[in-house]
Amino acid sequence: MEVRRRPNRSSRVGESLKQPDPNPNHDAHSHLTNALFFTLFFSVAYFLLHRWREKIRTSTPLHLVTLSEIAAILSLIASFVYLMAFFGITFILHPFLNSRTSPDDDLDLHITKPPAPPISPPLPLPQDNRDLVLAVVSGSVPSYSLESRLGDCRRAAEIRREAVESLTGRSLKGLPVEGFDYDSILGQCCEMPIGFVQIPVGVAGPLLLDGNEYTIPMATTEGCLVASTNRGCKAIHLSGGASSMLLRDAMTRAPVVRFASAKRASQLKFFLEDPLNFESLAVVFNKSSRFARLQDIKVAMAGKNLYIRFSCTTGDAMGMNMVSKGVQNVLNFLQSDFPDMDVLGISGNFCSDKKAAAVNWIEGRGKSVVCEALIKEEVVKKVLKTSVEALVELNMLKNLTGSAMAGALGGFNAHASNIVSAVYLATGQDPAQNVESSHCITMMEAVNDAKDLHISVTMPSIERPT
Repeated sequence: MEVRRRPNRSSRVGESLKQPDPNPNHDAHSHLTNALFFTLFFSVAYFLLHRWREKIRTSTPLHLVTLSEIAAILSLIASFVYLMAFFGITFILHPFLNSRTSPDDDLDLHITKPPAPPISPPLPLPQDNRDLVLAVVSGSVPSYSLESRLGDCRRAAEIRREAVESLTGRSLKGLPVEGFDYDSILGQCCEMPIGFVQIPVGVAGPLLLDGNEYTIPMATTEGCLVASTNRGCKAIHLSGGASSMLLRDAMTRAPVVRFASAKRASQLKFFLEDPLNFESLAVVFNKSSRFARLQDIKVAMAGKNLYIRFSCTTGDAMGMNMVSKGVQNVLNFLQSDFPDMDVLGISGNFCSDKKAAAVNWIEGRGKSVVCEALIKEEVVKKVLKTSVEALVELNMLKNLTGSAMAGALGGFNAHASNIVSAVYLATGQDPAQNVESSHCITMMEAVNDAKDLHISVTMPSIERPT
């Protein structure tokens, strides 16, 4: 940094360039002015934030302001401009700079910035595929950059595939690479592809449910799964169909927050569980989407840590991203009353997502449904090749007692996860959510003088769109 003093045309030879300050109280006045504007800035900022919070709670439009709020806004702007000049950010006051005088106005500052280091362009890619594979193997060309640098997603997958074969010494001939549109997944899903897996898709049905017939697509490599499902659909159809009821529709997200003490954490727990506060929290939460509607909040406590489980409807969407945005809005809102709250994670596993959890089995997550059907005696004998009595006994000893002996969590059924996984794969749902979506209890009872079979399945946590 080079500092040069401009010659003062009005000064005479031998005259001091810097005159003593004629006002010895100048520093004291400056300190007082600075303190005044600092206090004014933070006071009106706190006042306006407090008023904004009250308007949100009372659903008052934010653009309706009172005289006191107008005065506070003007004071905030004035103090903000002053503080910018105080910290040396004077571009805001540029029109007024010529009117300001300072003992250092005659300093000509020339700041020499060091030149930015040159950014070396990426090395050109080899044209030959074999040379490009060697470059990927050596690490000179990152594998993840092939799509963007080549501009050809299919060629990128082929080169990456050969590089993997070279690195592992294993052949990937059994993994297809031809016949897939790799451009369709770029930036969407499955980074760095090397091929694709073929899963056969079969259909079962028609399933007669609530008076409508449905054909069920199932992607699976398990033999007899589609056939056995189709046989069940046939038995239901011949008996007049099944009926379903949606018990609850609520996607959940449970952040984990921490306080310095358990006493302070319990204060937030009481605040969230107070019915008087729910409406204001719901207003903040629902701003995240025109479909998201907060239903309830349940809080679990472990020491000074809180796990806050938000439940909300999400329209026709599965709604994971929707509920996460609403939760973030509420956490930001709570920071005003609980500034010492430390948000450790937007998900604290109390949701609980893609894990077998008692909270989903008991409280539900996503769609909670129950379906029932009355299977006639002759259908049980001709289609299912068994008897009502045998089915009732097997269900009790296997699905109920056997699962209880195993300590099953939501697994009181024969193989619900088989069907759920096959349908999810065929329809493009997240197969990992089969874990909680397969929570199911199957009940069977002999009715009509033990001649017919009443069968029902209750599934409290099916995670999928409508």
